[in-house]
Amino acid sequence: MGMVQNPVLPGCYPDPSICRVGEDYYLVNSTFEYFPGLPIFHSTDLVHWTQIGHVITRADQLDYSGIASSGGLYAPTIRYHDGLYWLVCTMVYPDQPDRPGNFLMTATDPAGPWSDPIWLGTAGIDPSIFFDDDGRIWFHGTRLALEPQWHDQTEVWVREYDPVAQRLVGDETVIWRGAQLGVVWAEGPHLYKVDGRYYLMTAEAGTEIHHCVCIMRADSVTGPYEGNRANPVMTHRHLGREVDVVGAGHADLVQAADGSWWAVLLAMRIYGGYHYPLGRETFLVPVTWQDGWPVFAPGVGRIPAAVEVPFADDTPLGVTQGAIGGPVLPGDPCWNSLRGPADFATADGDAWRLRPTTDTLSDIGQPAFLGIRQQHRCADFSATFSPALADQQEAGLVIRQGERDHVRLAISPSADGYTVTAVHRQAGVEHHLGQVSLTAGSVRLAVSARGRDYTLTCIGADGAQQVVGHADASTLDTIATGGFLGLWLGIYAHDGGRPGEGSVRVDKVEYLPVPDSEG
Repeated sequence: MGMVQNPVLPGCYPDPSICRVGEDYYLVNSTFEYFPGLPIFHSTDLVHWTQIGHVITRADQLDYSGIASSGGLYAPTIRYHDGLYWLVCTMVYPDQPDRPGNFLMTATDPAGPWSDPIWLGTAGIDPSIFFDDDGRIWFHGTRLALEPQWHDQTEVWVREYDPVAQRLVGDETVIWRGAQLGVVWAEGPHLYKVDGRYYLMTAEAGTEIHHCVCIMRADSVTGPYEGNRANPVMTHRHLGREVDVVGAGHADLVQAADGSWWAVLLAMRIYGGYHYPLGRETFLVPVTWQDGWPVFAPGVGRIPAAVEVPFADDTPLGVTQGAIGGPVLPGDPCWNSLRGPADFATADGDAWRLRPTTDTLSDIGQPAFLGIRQQHRCADFSATFSPALADQQEAGLVIRQGERDHVRLAISPSADGYTVTAVHRQAGVEHHLGQVSLTAGSVRLAVSARGRDYTLTCIGADGAQQVVGHADASTLDTIATGGFLGLWLGIYAHDGGRPGEGSVRVDKVEYLPVPDSEG
C-alpha cells in the first residue's frame, strides 16, 4: 500500500483530466500561454507520476499570437477509445472572441506526437468528449447561457460528433444550467456511464474560494438530468478563508483496475494570508458509490492531506513528490517558453545559451524566457550567468506571474563590470528594489523563497554573496494580480533594442525544495 501526500502534482497544474488504459493512467493539465502546451503525465498507481511529453509541441499546431497572460489553453480533457488517445481543449483569445476556440486532437501514443487540431466551430470553454456503448461520440462543453436567468449563468450543452466527417452533427441539447439558483460558471463538464446511467459532473461557482464539484444523472445522454440532493459533492467553500486548502473543484473521475474509484481535482494551498502563489494544483481524492451517487472522500468530506492507495507501492516520495529537485538540465520537460518554441535558446552541454530578443517580459510576444513552475512554498532557484552583453542589454532571473506582474534580478553591463538590479513590475509599474555592482566574470544569481518572502541575491567573481532585494509573494499571486496562474521561476535575456548582439551562457541551474513546517 502506498501513501501519497496531496497535492500529487504541486505547482501550477490546474484543470486535471485523467484516463486509464489497462494498468496505465494518463493525466493532462491546462497551460495557458506557456509552450510546450498541455503536459502529459503517466502513472501506474496514481501515486508516482512522470511527465512523458506534451500535446502542443509544434509551432504550427496552434497560434499563440496576441495571447496575454492567463489566456490560451484552458481545461483539456483526455480520453482513450478504439486504439486512439483523444484530447479536446479550448484556445482562449480573450481580446479576440471571433477566433476559433474548441478543438480536438488524437495520438496513438499519449507521449506524442499529437495530430494537428480539428476545429469544431463551437462557442464557450472547457470541452469534453464521451464515448457511449453504442459507438456514438458526444462532444460537450460550457458557455454563457443564451437566455440567462441571472448574470454569468452558464449552460452545458451536448452534441454528437462524427469521426468520419470530423464535425459535429445532429441537434444540440442544453443539459444543465447549474445546481443552484444564482450559481455562476457551471464549467469543466464531464460525462460518464456507470451501471447503465449517465452522469454529468461539473465545476461551479468560479475558480476561487467558492469553487465546487456537482453531479447529476439521467437515463439518456441528452437528459433530462436530475441533480444530486447532496450537491456540491466536494467543496471547501464552507470552511472559510483560514483553511489550508481552498478552491476545491474541477474534478475528473477514473476507475482503477481493481474496481475502486478516484477523482483528480484542483485546489490551492494558501499561505502568507489568503494568497496562493503556487497557483491551482492537482489533488487526489478517493471516491465510493452509495445509492447510485459518488461520494468524495467518504467519512471525511474534504481533500485529505494524505491518501492511501491500496495498489501502489510504498516507495517514499519525500519533498520532491511530483516535482523537480536538484539540477534542471536543458532536456527536462519541465521547461517552458512563452507563446512558441524557444528558438532563442540552444543546449550547450548541461547549460543553456540564450540569444537576447527584442520582446521583453512585459510584452505580449516571445521574449527569451525559459521557466519552471515554483512547486514548493520554500525553495531555492539559482543559475550561473556568463554574459557577453552589449550596452542596454540585460539577462537574469525572473519570478513570473505575467506581463504586468513579475520580479527581475537583472545583470546589465557597466563600465567596470556588471550591475545587478532587482525590479518589481507591479500592475505595469516598475519599482526599484535594490542594486549592487560587480566586477567582470561569471555571476551566480539566486531566488530564495521562504513562504511569502523572496530574497534575491548574487555572487560575483570574488565569491561574496550580496542581497540585492526582497519581494513579497502575496503581491504576485492571482489574488493580488488577477488571472489563473501560479508562479514560474526562470531565466531570460533582452537585447535592449540591439538585435543580433549579445549572448548569455546559463549553467548550473538548480531548483532545490526546502522542507518547511507548513508542508
